[in-house]
Amino acid sequence: MFPLHCFVLGSLLFQAGCYFSEEKSPEESRMQPPTVVVAIIARNAAHALPYYLGALERLNYPKDRISVWAATDHNVDNTTAILREWLTVMQKYYHYVEWRPMDQPTSYAGELGPKHWPNSRYEYVMKLKQAALNFARKRWADYILYADTDNILTNPDTLQLMIAENKSVIAPMLDSQGAYSNFWCGITPQGYYRRTAEYFPTRHRHRLGCFPVPMVHSTVLLNLRKEGMKKLAFYPPHKDYSWPYDDIIVFAFSCRAAEIQMYLCNKERYGYLNVPAKPHQTVEDDRLNFVHLHLESMIDGPPMHPSQFVHMFPKQRDLMGFDEIYLINLRRRPDRRDRMLFSLNELEIDVKVVDAVDGNALNSSDIRILGVDLLPGYYDPFSGRTLTKGEVGCFLSHYYIWKEVVDMEMDKALILEDDVRFQANFKRRVLRLMEEVEQVELDWDIIYLGRKQVNPGKEEAVENIRNLVMADYSHWTLSYAISQQGAQKLLNAEPLSKMLPVDEFLPIMYDKHPNEEYKSHFLNRNLQAFSTRPLLVEPCHYAGDPQWVSDTETSTLWDNDAVRTDWRGSHKTLKGAGPAPDMLSVGYRDEL
Repeated sequence: MFPLHCFVLGSLLFQAGCYFSEEKSPEESRMQPPTVVVAIIARNAAHALPYYLGALERLNYPKDRISVWAATDHNVDNTTAILREWLTVMQKYYHYVEWRPMDQPTSYAGELGPKHWPNSRYEYVMKLKQAALNFARKRWADYILYADTDNILTNPDTLQLMIAENKSVIAPMLDSQGAYSNFWCGITPQGYYRRTAEYFPTRHRHRLGCFPVPMVHSTVLLNLRKEGMKKLAFYPPHKDYSWPYDDIIVFAFSCRAAEIQMYLCNKERYGYLNVPAKPHQTVEDDRLNFVHLHLESMIDGPPMHPSQFVHMFPKQRDLMGFDEIYLINLRRRPDRRDRMLFSLNELEIDVKVVDAVDGNALNSSDIRILGVDLLPGYYDPFSGRTLTKGEVGCFLSHYYIWKEVVDMEMDKALILEDDVRFQANFKRRVLRLMEEVEQVELDWDIIYLGRKQVNPGKEEAVENIRNLVMADYSHWTLSYAISQQGAQKLLNAEPLSKMLPVDEFLPIMYDKHPNEEYKSHFLNRNLQAFSTRPLLVEPCHYAGDPQWVSDTETSTLWDNDAVRTDWRGSHKTLKGAGPAPDMLSVGYRDEL
C-alpha cells in the first residue's frame, strides 16, 4: 500500500490539475510527423537524376523530419557531380545527410557492361541497401523509403499516402512505357516471376486498392516501427535462401521468412519508372528509354519536372541529315507547339515551326481567291459531307512546305504535325533507316513515319532495308519524309484546283486509293511511297479520348460558313474502328 502522504499529495495534484484544465489548459501539442530516411543509391543515372531529385524536393512532407542517406559508385557518367551539387544545397533543409561517394573503380568484377548485373554487383547493392537500413535503425527512424534513381514520384503526396496505409512493407504502383511495373502478383517456387490473372487488372487500375503481393521493388516504404521488422535484411541473405542471387528477390524471401506481407497500392497515380535497359545495352540505351518515358509523361501526365538546384546542360540539336524539319502548328494552339518543341529538344532534334493555315479564319471568298476548288464528286466516305475549312487549311499548310522544298532545292525534308507522340528511340531509328535508304540507293518520294494503315496485310517489305514497306492506302499525315522529286510530283498535280483532304490526295498520287473516280482526275500517279513498319509516330489522342480535339474535322464546310461539322466518333479518327458499312463495297477498310 502507498503511504498516506503520497495519496494526499496525489489527490491534491489531481484536484489542481482538474481545476487548471477547466480554466486555463492550453491545446495539446500536435504530434510531429514520423521520421523518414530516404535512401538514394545512384549509378550511371545522370539522365534521370535531375527529375528524380526534383520529385524528392516536391514531396509534401516536412524536410526537417527527413534524413537522406546517399551513395553512388562505379559511374562512367557525371552522377556523382550531380548528386553532390544537389546535396550541397539541400543539406540545410533536411534533418541530416549522409553522403557516401565512391569514384573508383568504374566497373564491377566480371561486368560485361554498365547494364550487366554480375553477382558482384548484386552483392554490393545488397550491402548498400543494408547499410542504409542499419543507418535508419541506428537513428531510430520510423520509416525508410528506397526509391531507385529512375523512379520519378510525380505525386507529391506519395510519402504521406503510403504512411497512411499503415503497412509494414508497401510500394506505390508506378507507371512505365509498357506492362512493366514495380511489383509481381506471382512468384514461382524457385523465386522467379510468375504471370497471374491479377497482374494486368492491377497494372491498368481496373481494380483499385492496396493488395497483398509476393514482390514489390524499386520504390518501397518500410515501416520500422512494426513488429518483426528487425528480422528483415538485404544482406547477408537468409540462411535458408536458395533463390536467385538478386537484391529484390533476397529481400522478398526475407519478408516471407519473417512472415511480413508486402503490399502494392494503386489507388492513385504516384509516378513513373523507367523500363531497365537489357544487360547487353549501354548507358545511352538507358538514357533513351528515359527520354521516351519523359515524353510520354508530357502527354498523359502528370509531367516530370527537374530539380531547380541541378544545372542541366543545353541539348545539342541537329537535323538528322535532312535539309529541314518542319513542325506544322496553328498559332492559336501554343499548348501543342510548346509540348512538341520540348519533346524535340529532348530528342535533340532541330526544327522549323511553320504557322499552319488556319481554316477557321478563312471565309469562302478567301478560299476561292487562293485558287482552291473542290475535287468534282468528292464526299467524305464516312459522313457524306464535302471539305471542311479545317481540311483546306491543313492541305495548304502541307502544300506550302512542298513548294518551299522545291524552291529551296532541298534534297529531303521531314514534316511533323503538332499532335503526335514519338515511339522509343525515334531519332536513332530514323537515322538508321535513312542511312540504309541511301546505301541501297532506293528511289523514294515519300516515307511515312506516322499514318493510319488501312490495309496493313497487303504491304510488302522492301528488300535490304529493315522496317520499311511499300505503303498501301492510308489515312493521316502525322509525319513523313519527302524528297525534292516527290514534292515536285505533288505540285505538278495542281491539287489546289481539285482539292480533297491531303491524306486522301497522297494515296491517289501513289495509286493506292480505292476510288477510281477520284484517281481519274490525276493522271501521273507515280509517287514512290513507303512507310516504316512499325510506325515511329502516332497521334497523341484518338477520337473518344477525353483530350481529343481535331482542328481539321471540327470546322465549317469549305464553301458555306453556316454549316458546322463535328467528326467526334468518326471511324477515320477512332483507333481500331471498323469500316463504315456502306464503304465495304468500294474497298475501304479500317485498321483492326
